[in-house]
Parts: sequence; C-alpha cells; structure tokens
Amino acid sequence: MSKFDFAPMPDKEGFFGHYGGQILPPELKKVMDDIDRAYEEIRHTESFKTELMQLNQDYVGRPSPIYHAKRLSEKLGGAQIYLKREDLNHTGAHKINHCLGEALLAKFMGKKKVIAETGAGQHGVALATACALVGIPCEIHMGQVDIEKEHPNVTKMKILGCKLIPVTRGTATLKDAVDSAFEEYLKNPEEFIYAIGSVVGPHPFPKMVRDFQSIIGREARQQFNDRHGKNPDIITACVGGGSNAMGLFTAFLNDDEVKIVGVEPAGKGLDTKDHSATLTLGTPGEIHGFKCYVLQDENGEPLPVHSIASGLDYPGVGPQHCYLKDIERVEYQSVTDDECLDAFMTLSQVEGIIPALESAHAVAWAMREAPKLGKDKTILVNLSGRGDKDADYVATKLGL
Repeated sequence: MSKFDFAPMPDKEGFFGHYGGQILPPELKKVMDDIDRAYEEIRHTESFKTELMQLNQDYVGRPSPIYHAKRLSEKLGGAQIYLKREDLNHTGAHKINHCLGEALLAKFMGKKKVIAETGAGQHGVALATACALVGIPCEIHMGQVDIEKEHPNVTKMKILGCKLIPVTRGTATLKDAVDSAFEEYLKNPEEFIYAIGSVVGPHPFPKMVRDFQSIIGREARQQFNDRHGKNPDIITACVGGGSNAMGLFTAFLNDDEVKIVGVEPAGKGLDTKDHSATLTLGTPGEIHGFKCYVLQDENGEPLPVHSIASGLDYPGVGPQHCYLKDIERVEYQSVTDDECLDAFMTLSQVEGIIPALESAHAVAWAMREAPKLGKDKTILVNLSGRGDKDADYVATKLGL
C-alpha cells in the first residue's frame, strides 16, 4: 500500500490538487467539455482500443525495448543505467504515442482540421504523420528560432503534407508558437481541434496526453520486472511540459521504493535568466488556460525562457507534475546546457546512440548520479527521442 493517495487525478473539474482546470471563456469551456466527453466515450470502446493497440504494434513498433547501457555504466563506475528506447519509435520519439490517439479522436469527432504547436519539431512530425494516416488536414505553428535549429524536422513535416506556420513574434520559440496556434484554433473551435503536444493546457488535455503516454511506463515496469524480478531503484526523464516524464512515471507512482526524478533545463545556469527550470524556480500562476508553476514576472506575465533543447523551453509545466512536486512524490532537479551537450556526445560515442537534446538532460542527470551509487543500484532513463534533428546544430555549436 502506497503512502501516497493519487485518486482521482484529475478531479471532475480537471484539477490535480491546486493545478490544472479550465481558465477559459464559457464558449471555449463548452468546446473543451465536448472533447472530454468524446474522449471518455471513445476510450472505452473496443474498436478504438483495438485500433490503437494495432497501430502501436504494427505502425509505431511497440513495445520499445529497454537497453542496458553497459559501457556507459562501466565508464561511470556506479549504478547500472538502462534506457527505455522511445527513440526507436516511428517518427523518432515518444510524441507519436499521443498523436495517434489525438488524430483518432479528431476523426471520431468529425473535425475538419488539426492544429498544433511544436518546439523541437517532434510533436509536429508525429502529428503530421498521424494526420496523414487518418486523412485529416494538419497545421503546425513553430517558432522561427526553432525552425532554424530543427531543420530536419521542418523538412519532414512539409513532406508529410502539413501546413507549417512560422512564428516570429516574441522570442519566436515554443511559448509563442502555442500563442499563435491557439489564436488560429479560436477562429473555429467547433470544426478544428487543437492537439496539444504535452500534458499542459486546459482540461482534458493533461489527462488525455498522460493516458496515451502511459504506455511507456506500463511497458517499462513489465519489461524490467520480467528481466530483474523487481522495479528499478530510480526512474528519470526530462521535463519541459512533461509528457514523456508522465508517460514513464505514472506506472510507478504507487511503488514507494522507486525514486522518481524529473530533470529540468537549467540552461546557462539557475543563477542566470537563461533557463527553463519552471518547477525549480517558478511560482504558482496561470498560463494557456490552466494553473501550474510558471516562470513569471511580478505582474504574472510569463518570462522569456531558454534551453538548448527546443522542446523544453516553456515557462509553464504540466499540472500533474506540480502536484507531484508539492506532495514530494517526485523530485525535480536540473541540468545545464553544457552538461546536456556532454551527455549527448558521451552517449553517442560510448554506446552508439545519438539522443535528442531533450532526452540528453535525463541522461546527464543519470551520469551525474550513477557514480554516487553502488553497482547493485539501477537507474532507468526514458530516452524520449533520437538526436537526428539535433546533429547538425550540435556539430556547428561544437565545431565538429
């Protein structure tokens, strides 16, 4: 019996403790409630469950394997590091897990266009892929800075047939892409659906995206127990909005013996303004239709944020993460850009696995922690994506 009480999460109003909800005008609240009703209806039908299961198996390539990073573990001289290989999924990351679910939901609801934001481009590629699969037009909003950093994913989105909208306002990164996509969605919310790319936004999206992503943790728990007869000692994942982390964490929340660590981007340092460590340094506030920890100024306006990983530079965070922080079930730590780059290169050259810069944050934390522990201890890292999209950027930055 766990000492933590998690049910129900969220409640009927979409709150995880004090966080989440729907901070929306009445007409938009009605639209979100319609999405919630449709989701609750479709998720229990055998036809939907069967279609999603078959697509996960035959299209995505699930289950993704768990890999023992033996050479990395030996190099560090401590705990054994294992990787949940979400980078091997079709489209190269965990994002396909919820994008398939959202595209099928849009089809079920008869929507005429799917709109979304993307930072690193992985959500954009996955959603464009899912929309091509089910035959629904797709429009992706992406900050101009991220378009230039993540060119391979931009090309893929165009090839897949989506309409790409460059966003040049503000910092021209993820937060601004969210603003732009939401404005387009508000033009016709009855016929469009905004497929949010993480466990953020107004209810029901934090619940829905978590549910679709929870396949990661269910698989990982079964796989690790089948191999070792027990759970890992520590599980960890990077946290921006927090979808890959909630995907892994959910299956282990009631296992009190498992230490759970979310890793945020410290950017150029927590003592600078150039970071995205929302749970570490943020305060409770409101952003994009829900309540969460926010990096904000004295007027409650979101601050500019920074991470070397385009998918992590968001001034808010998923409401369930905020709740898990407050009840101290999950520990949230941070990793700098430099530590991330070191982990990116180390994993590439020691294990032959090029990670996404987002995922490299979790790898960096595991590399920092492993030498402090005995060789009998295990750390399971959610390797949420592969680094094809980042290779040219890193090569240029490091002068390779």
